[in-house]
Amino acid sequence: MVSREQKRGSLQEKFQLLRSITNSHAENDTSIIMDASKYIQKLKQKVERFNQDPTAEQSSSEPTDPTTPMVTVETLEKGFMINVFSGKNQPGMLVSVLEAFEDIGLNVLEARVSCTDSFSLHAMGLEVIN
Repeated sequence: MVSREQKRGSLQEKFQLLRSITNSHAENDTSIIMDASKYIQKLKQKVERFNQDPTAEQSSSEPTDPTTPMVTVETLEKGFMINVFSGKNQPGMLVSVLEAFEDIGLNVLEARVSCTDSFSLHAMGLEVIN
């Protein structure tokens, strides 16, 4: 049986991960959730703008946020190649990307990562079929 302290520790780890993904500087859990909610709304607005006019995002006069990762995916004959780039490395970004791969069932066979000042990941792999 999982102890209360272990559950609390796991929850705190998840809050810190959420905090790093959303670039939140909040200290308490409620504020982290509020920042995450704002971040999600911002992403929804970007998706809506892109869906309305796919060329608008490329020619937008709005400054590009260097912390927002740019992701490209290519389908290969036997698998996929994913490139993730962010102008600024954030704590926990590599872990977040790898957990996202795992969550959607992707098995990374080979990867090159650079996370000094900027963040760059080039990964090749296969979809895990259960």
